[in-house]
Amino acid sequence: MVYENKIINNRMKAIFIVYGQSLTQPVEQLLDKFNIRGFTRWDETQGRGSDRGEPHYGSHAWPSKNGSILTVVDDQKAKTLLDGLKSLNQQAEQQGLRAFVWEAESGV
Repeated sequence: MVYENKIINNRMKAIFIVYGQSLTQPVEQLLDKFNIRGFTRWDETQGRGSDRGEPHYGSHAWPSKNGSILTVVDDQKAKTLLDGLKSLNQQAEQQGLRAFVWEAESGV
């Protein structure tokens, strides 16, 4: 019962970050800056932006690629990270950066 209450009171967010590969180092620097240690990274993901983004397919016609990171953090760190990502995106808008947020619960 105590464990269940801890999960309910400790609100967490899963943040999925997708970015042009050239932003790999700046995104990881943000994670370090905000002391976010745990994440999973996929180095070569493909896709295209929903508004104006060009495809990132890693092909001859569309050679750029994306990187993706998934991290799970508490509510306060989520807000801080999202603010940092928004600032980074404003500095390098043409590179492409998006973050998507879900509610998350602790599992194991």
